[in-house]
Amino acid sequence: MLPALVRKTWRDDRRALIGWAVGVAAFTAVYTSFYADFQGAAELKQDALPKGMLDFLGIADMRSPAGYLQATVFSLIGPLLVLMCAVTLTARTIARPEEDGGMELLLVTPLSRTAFARQRLAATGGAVTVVASVPWLLLMAIVPAAGMDISLSNVAAACAGLVALVWCFTGIAFLAGAATGRRGTVLAVTGVLAVATYMANALGGMLDGWHWLRWLSPFHYFIGTDPLRTGWHPAELLTLVALGVVTTVAGVILFDRRDVGV
Repeated sequence: MLPALVRKTWRDDRRALIGWAVGVAAFTAVYTSFYADFQGAAELKQDALPKGMLDFLGIADMRSPAGYLQATVFSLIGPLLVLMCAVTLTARTIARPEEDGGMELLLVTPLSRTAFARQRLAATGGAVTVVASVPWLLLMAIVPAAGMDISLSNVAAACAGLVALVWCFTGIAFLAGAATGRRGTVLAVTGVLAVATYMANALGGMLDGWHWLRWLSPFHYFIGTDPLRTGWHPAELLTLVALGVVTTVAGVILFDRRDVGV
């Protein structure tokens, strides 16, 4: 039986969760279903886009199935959607009730602060994992149906990286909210870090002498190893998970020790 606080959190966030899941599903299905129609214009689009833009987005070849999936689902918009979902839902764990004055009511439950934070985060973590796994579930069916000549194991590796990336930024968002109790801070800190690290990964792959920047970016561990072509990279996935765990633990500790606004 799941803890009551986990069930309550899911119940309160059910509309947002359903909306995000439907939106990510629609995005994934629409783009991947157009693969066969896109092939006729793929070469023209490849030649029309500046090489610098393709390098910035990490797109090597839009004409191949792996290149098409990376360009449409895993390059920018797909990760952006699931990260927005993760940050939005994570901001509700502690920051929203604290700002809205509802934290006092939640903390009267017979739970320690640590248990409260863990259960709220467990509910949110489960929710964002479901949303981040939607492309995984759909692509396992759509890729063969669309005639994409790409290993499903490689597709699964890229999807696992997306889930791990979401866990990483969920931990960062939770740490920001647990430390400050402010939704604006959660959105600002996580958004700035996401943009900065995406830029670091992109520029590190383009500029000579700056390749070391990529190792500072979670996006490198997610897609920089080109899993759609090279398959699984456990070390990179574990790095993202470890970042999520460390920031989560730090957030629980900070929330337990600071004065909470009620």
